Order: sequence, then C-alpha cells, then structure tokens
Amino acid sequence: MKRLLLLISVLLLASTFAYGQEENASNNPPVQQAQNQNELPEVKVQLRESAGVEIPAGIVVPVINMQEVSTETCPVGYKVKFVSTNDLFIGDIKVIPEDTAFYGYIEKINEPIVGTNASMKVKVTKFVFPDGYEQNIKAYVYTSNDNLIGGELTEPSEWVRMPHYQDTFQGIAWIHRGATLQMRPGGKRSMGAHTKLPVGERHLIIFLAPSYLTHTISE
Repeated sequence: MKRLLLLISVLLLASTFAYGQEENASNNPPVQQAQNQNELPEVKVQLRESAGVEIPAGIVVPVINMQEVSTETCPVGYKVKFVSTNDLFIGDIKVIPEDTAFYGYIEKINEPIVGTNASMKVKVTKFVFPDGYEQNIKAYVYTSNDNLIGGELTEPSEWVRMPHYQDTFQGIAWIHRGATLQMRPGGKRSMGAHTKLPVGERHLIIFLAPSYLTHTISE
C-alpha cells in the first residue's frame, strides 16, 4: 500500500514539473527567437545604373581661349583656360557639353631666334562640366606640327637679283637666249617674333589618351 501511494506521488510531481516547463516555454521564447525579433528588417537599396562611355584618343574638342597666352610674357607652367563652344557627342551620347572648362599650362617654350619664330606647347590636364564635375585628362592644344604652336620660318632679311633665262633663243642670228632679272630671297632671314594666343581665339584640344566617363550629364 505504501509503495502504491509513493508511485502516485511521483507521477503527480512529474506531471506538475512538465506543465511548469511548458508554461515557461510559452512565456519565454528561445534565445534564437528573441535575437531574430531584435534584427533590423532587410532594406533593399535602389542603385542607379550608369553606363560608361570612353572618350577615345585622337578626338578633338573646339574651344575658345579665355586669356592671352604669349611666349613673351608667360613662363613655362603658366596656367591656361579654354571653354568648349558646342556639345560633343559620341554616337547619341553627349560626352562633353557646351561651356565645359578645360584647364592646363604651358609645358614648353622655345624663344625666337634668327630665322624662326617663338613656339610653345600647351598641355591640358582636366575638364570641368558646367555642373561642377571634373575629370583628369591628357590632351594638348592641337596643331598639325606635333601640337607645337608657332615656330614658323621668318621672312628673308635680304633679296638678290637672279637672271631667269627663257627657253627660246632671241637676238641677232638667234645666238643667245633672252633673260629676265628676278628677285629671290637670299640666305639670310630676319629675327623671329614671339608667338601668342589672343583672348577669344578659337582652337582645338586633342585627347592623346582615352578617358573613361561615367558621369551623368545634367541637361
């Protein structure tokens, strides 16, 4: 009889303990569940897609000079500024808008000498769009003479008379050919002059290296 009472007591205690565990579980969720509830909700960021375009080497941009640049008054390293005069497109994409500013400096100066005018090279290092975006580039003010501005031969400083003989014989008995004196430049040339780019003069800027552009141009 005592053993039966003991068995019943053990069963009652076991059922009471199980009930308490279920109640605690319902009131206190697992640690993992609590951590999941404290996590921030997933946020999806909308990224703006931007298709880049390459400005190839060799492309030229028409510009206007914003200040006088002279081999007489400007040293090597003198800073220069040009502004594009119209929009530049590659295909149907506008890559350089009108009024884009181009900045650079005088890279090299050759002083005037006898027979040759002064010359200079102007390197362009960056452009700035009207909306403020800027990008470094490698470019020069273009000329057909390897981008050398100036350097022309000067006028002759002396002229000599030289006979120019005609093809047919003239005179008595057709024994001599007629001759005409002509003025031709001698071997000496005058002193060279300084070279300058006046304000408002139009030029071309040529890209010597490609430039990859990803900036969206605002209309």
